[in-house]
Amino acid sequence: MSEKNTSGTTAPSRPDSGGTSAPLLEVTGVTKSFKVPRNAAGHNRLTALDGVDLRLGRGETLGVVGESGCGKSTLARVLLLLERPDSGTVRFDGTDPFALRKQDLLAWRRRVQMVFQDPFASLNARMPAADIIGEPWRTHRDVAPTARARETRVRELLDLVGLRAADAFRYPNEFSGGQRQRLGIARALALDPDLIVCDEPVSALDLSVQAQVLNLLSDLQQRLDVSYVFISHDLSVVRHVADRVSVMYLGKVIEHGPTEDVFDRPVHPYTAALMSAAPALDVSGAGPRADRILLSGEIPSPLDPPSGCRFRTRCWQAADRCAEHAPPVRARDGAAVGKRPAGGRPGAGPERHEGLCHFPLSAEPLSIGSAGGGGGAAAGTATAGK
Repeated sequence: MSEKNTSGTTAPSRPDSGGTSAPLLEVTGVTKSFKVPRNAAGHNRLTALDGVDLRLGRGETLGVVGESGCGKSTLARVLLLLERPDSGTVRFDGTDPFALRKQDLLAWRRRVQMVFQDPFASLNARMPAADIIGEPWRTHRDVAPTARARETRVRELLDLVGLRAADAFRYPNEFSGGQRQRLGIARALALDPDLIVCDEPVSALDLSVQAQVLNLLSDLQQRLDVSYVFISHDLSVVRHVADRVSVMYLGKVIEHGPTEDVFDRPVHPYTAALMSAAPALDVSGAGPRADRILLSGEIPSPLDPPSGCRFRTRCWQAADRCAEHAPPVRARDGAAVGKRPAGGRPGAGPERHEGLCHFPLSAEPLSIGSAGGGGGAAAGTATAGK
């Protein structure tokens, strides 16, 4: 059964997720490495992803955070089929997209779109807004088969993202940064996707404009039931938009769970250090925060990652077993279900909070909670690394 969009054209049918908990996207054990020039130690394989597991439901937002070089962008490229993983599986609505060919693959590409970080470089400066939005229809001709249908749909999409119909004839340099990002979002929505990968979509925008674009993405999700994989360095933004968070370090997801649980009660020491580094508004004049975790040691190279736990060279809790054995997945039972109430989404239920650590942190809340959107150090762990 097909759905109708507001322009009267037929969109691809979407399976009814009501009453089920089947994920829209499921990534299991995905690895990806690249051949690079050999370094002084003789290593020439850069491990970008190493056993990544993710799960995303329909209408959900999954935040992916971590420092530069942890593998976030490579993960996005794998989800968009721009890179083929070395091993592991990617299942989208129960189907392996890497096994699709020809027309099946073309139909699948309509369901996953991208919003880029730079709202200017990602737009063709020589094309007016109407052509930018309608460019995907050159390939997917059945979405808007006639000139009238394309014109009508362009106006609808511009209105949907908060732009005017007259903006269809303007060029990217005539828009502000926020307006250009709205145009990029309209282009991503042109094919009525199920999933949009957002790679730092507001990092290049002013703070007030960031809030407007984030509110727009939230409103679109409620209206269209679209899912987001939201990649960002800004922890306060992720806390605001994400239902669940995956924290990456050197190609691995080292912690995953409901947003509030991960921010307030981290399992992994790296997550606690990451949250403590987030800026917080302090009007007391008390000076530097006492709960800040300062990590010692060098950041390992993905060409030669540490044995056992990847974080052990910077962790204040590291012991011999951390070097000898890869840490197990430890779940914190009884975790909250995240932003949405349990009945707010079909198939929603208790979500496990997991971390890869031999010595997981206690369940005590962070000392400053959500102040400044960042969090602080876990109780008793505000010490430098070994």
